[in-house]
Amino acid sequence: MEVIDITSQPPVDSKPVVLMIGKFDGIHQGHQAILQTANKLKKEGEALAVMSFSQHPLWVLKQDEAFKRKITPDEEKIRLLKQFGVERFYRIHFSEAYARISAEEFVTEHLSRLNVKRIVVGEGFRFGHGQGGGTRELSELCARIGAEVTVIPLVTDHGVKIASSDIRADIGEGRVEAAASLLGRPYSVKGIVIHGQKLGRKLGFPTINMGGVDAYVFPKPGVYVGTAEIHGEPEGKGRYNVLISAGYRPTVDGEGYLIEGYLLDFSGDLYDRTVTLTFEHYLRGEIKFTGLDALIEQMKQDEVNARKMLSASPA
Repeated sequence: MEVIDITSQPPVDSKPVVLMIGKFDGIHQGHQAILQTANKLKKEGEALAVMSFSQHPLWVLKQDEAFKRKITPDEEKIRLLKQFGVERFYRIHFSEAYARISAEEFVTEHLSRLNVKRIVVGEGFRFGHGQGGGTRELSELCARIGAEVTVIPLVTDHGVKIASSDIRADIGEGRVEAAASLLGRPYSVKGIVIHGQKLGRKLGFPTINMGGVDAYVFPKPGVYVGTAEIHGEPEGKGRYNVLISAGYRPTVDGEGYLIEGYLLDFSGDLYDRTVTLTFEHYLRGEIKFTGLDALIEQMKQDEVNARKMLSASPA
């Protein structure tokens, strides 16, 4: 996929594109409906393209902590978009200056530089300074540059619009199964295995410490059951069930939030390897134990409970 970074206006481009515009954080089922429709509308010789932001506008403009982290950081977002056939990713480096661009200017002075044949957006799409433009304004303005607009009806779950903000909230409260329902897949984080205190090894539960995951939305502190994928392994290998501990490790006076994984039925050294941990079930909350013996007993019980849960899950 070609990634084109934009700080002001996009570069002039003659390649005809079907363009999707939005935050696309999570590539959830609402986003997937947009992607699937755009694929159907694309004609021979046209490329599928997405225009999105490097950072959420509410984080840039208001420093809203709820939007500091992402469900799908850029690397993960790009990987998922490629799976839907997207060939170009216009990444807007959002700023206070960019936020002042009016709806009209965005279309007539920015989108006009691209050879846009059709624009596909969701029903609630807003754009321009102060979110002054909606889908009606987009259609009217795009008529000036010869681009048609297709608006995708809202995708709902039990009658409620699927939104990235709700998925963030679900992850932050440990409702990973609810988040998976909205995403269309379980929530996962990808990182590099780093060295830690090696306390888990001493306790009989060697864990991998995940580095490079600070850009992800943090799950509620606690213990989860999921899967681990070790990248770079032959196809069909490198996948294990895993107990995931996420949080602040109060029993051992941990410093900062950490995600660790205890891979069931695995032995070996994974330092500096890339691993994806998938959060499938919430097992329990984070507990401050009276000592290491109590922690070890709970970890043993966690493994028993995890194996019961896994054996009861459909293959």
